[in-house]
Amino acid sequence: MAAQKTISPVDGSVYVERELADPARVEATLDRASAAQRAWREVPLAERARYCSAMVDAFVAMRDALAEELTWQMGRPIAAAGGEIGGFEERARGMIALAEQALAPIRLADKPGFTRYISREPLGVAFVIAPWNFPFMTAVNAIVPAIMAGNAVILKHSAQTPLCAERIQQAFAAAGLPEGVFQYLHLSHAAAEGVMRDPRIAYVSFTGSVAGGERVESALAGRFIASGLELGGKDPAYIRADADLDAAVEGVMDGAFFNAGQSCCAIERIYVHQSLFEAFVERAVAWLRQLKLGNPGDPATSLGPLVRPEAADFVRGQIEEAVAAGAKAWIDPGDYPLSAPGSAYLAPQLLTGVDHSMRVMSEESFGPVVGVMPVTDDDEAVALMNDSPFGLTAAVFTRDIAAGEALARRLEAGTVFTNRCDYLDPELAWTGVKQSGRGCSLSRIGYESVTRPKSFHLKHA
Repeated sequence: MAAQKTISPVDGSVYVERELADPARVEATLDRASAAQRAWREVPLAERARYCSAMVDAFVAMRDALAEELTWQMGRPIAAAGGEIGGFEERARGMIALAEQALAPIRLADKPGFTRYISREPLGVAFVIAPWNFPFMTAVNAIVPAIMAGNAVILKHSAQTPLCAERIQQAFAAAGLPEGVFQYLHLSHAAAEGVMRDPRIAYVSFTGSVAGGERVESALAGRFIASGLELGGKDPAYIRADADLDAAVEGVMDGAFFNAGQSCCAIERIYVHQSLFEAFVERAVAWLRQLKLGNPGDPATSLGPLVRPEAADFVRGQIEEAVAAGAKAWIDPGDYPLSAPGSAYLAPQLLTGVDHSMRVMSEESFGPVVGVMPVTDDDEAVALMNDSPFGLTAAVFTRDIAAGEALARRLEAGTVFTNRCDYLDPELAWTGVKQSGRGCSLSRIGYESVTRPKSFHLKHA
């Protein structure tokens, strides 16, 4: 039987090996989910909430083990890995709390002789495809709302993080969730596409690359079912002339380099008002130099490896091309012995003298590098920030909140921030524009993705 291997970026060893689901197991899983959903949709919302809350309790109780597994599967420093369990809890409990309001029928104005309302109906079986970079937090965005809305869920996790799917299943089992309401499958890409085409699947949630999103759309062509796609990002930040420089440096650099830059909403482009440019670069480089690149199992490590050597070499290529075209690299990779071509470990880097003709300023990097450009005013900053095929998040750092909000209205992004970045609030819609995807998760609006409206037009006899 075919198997998948998880190669740990920590030391290149095989950390996990799992058999891929064969056609018989896929068929049984789909049948079980379909049957379970028909019963689950009739379970009262308060009871669904109890199951999901108990799942979160069981999940959080595994925090230490989950953090260690996360570090070995995808390389997040152990000092930061526990934060993902906290993020999972925050999002799950937030969506559970929003469910009653979000799923309540829409009552219409009285009309003599009629009862009229719109209900939120579950779609059926949801197929959730989750990525390795934030493997718990991205998965929970779709799983909990889908189950709270009365759907069954089948999770296909990244081959890099298969234990994450198994641990979520373990938490639901501990909560006593009825069999079949939540299941997972370890699948090849081709097999996952086959599941998408199955008529028992009513919704697909995918988080991953633009190329992956294209394959999802191709697989679903002609099925006329809903899908949510969270794809790439090349998120910008603008440091206005009136910004609190110390706070801006701390906020934007953490947003760029947390998780070694492997976040769809990481800051990958920074535009700084020319009056602050030199001071910003000086402080940002100093901030970078305090990062410790090393084994992510060491509590002192603040910058771990990228997920695989090929990903690190891709970023190295972007940096080398930019430098060859005239950019200045402020960090000497020679100061980081672990960082060498062919290694998953990569020195952090800040580039100036960049422009949008360079791949490092136009193509998603997904690594510990950021380009910084000076701008003369707000208009130039907005034009450059919008000059991208992506539009997930954007950030403006300013002491003038009214001006920041006005700029935010002009930015082509699903989420706009002032004086912070790289954060998901469960009460706000998480969505993208352009090649960053379509659809929505989190917030009350997120429940619309996993339900359909049904109108009741009842004439009294």
